[in-house]
Parts: sequence; structure tokens; C-alpha cells
Amino acid sequence: MADLEIKNVAEPDETRPFAAKGNAAVVTVAGHPVLYGTFEPGWRWSEHLKPIAGTDSCQATHLLYCLSGRMRVEMSSGEQGEIGPGDVAAIGPGHDAWVVGDEPCVSVDFGGYAQYAKG
Repeated sequence: MADLEIKNVAEPDETRPFAAKGNAAVVTVAGHPVLYGTFEPGWRWSEHLKPIAGTDSCQATHLLYCLSGRMRVEMSSGEQGEIGPGDVAAIGPGHDAWVVGDEPCVSVDFGGYAQYAKG
């Protein structure tokens, strides 16, 4: 590993589509995947990524920072919360999530779940 590694999401190592409702630009820094996600209005995990993941709920662990837009998260336990600009959130496995409103939700996910949205 280099002492200094800098990458830009405008030139990702990989791009993963969210079934025509956005995408994740993936950069790997110091061996850790970082996902710059753009979730378009109408995007919902259970509709757009569940077929890719093949699980009943999202099993990824997320540690994310929301840049813009809003996203609602509902845990399998029923606990819910809404993420908006400036929020930092830790989300455990077992959840659904969807964009709230008519603005894309843009976030940076440092959760390190390398297989997220990978078909």
C-alpha cells in the first residue's frame, strides 16, 4: 500500500447501475471500496436492488455521509429514520431504503461492502 493514494469519483474504478434509477461510482482506496451513490427519485432497494442481491432485505453494512437529497431507511425490526444533507449514518444489515421526494439522494458510503449492487 502506498503512503498516499488519491482517487476521484469522476473517474471510478467501476460503475454499478441501480436498474435505471441511479448508480454507484466505486473507487478502491487503500484496499477499501468507497461508493459514491446517486439514487434517483423513485429508487427503492426492494424494487431496484433486491433482484441483484437475491436477499429479502439489504444485507450490507453502510457507513455513509449524505451530500444531498433524502433517503428513508426501515430496518427489519421496524425501526425507521430519514437521512438528509449533512447526516452521517451507520446502517446495519437487514433493511430497506428509498428516496424521499423529487431530488436525487447522493451519498458517500464507506461501509466497505464490496459486493453492494454488484450483479
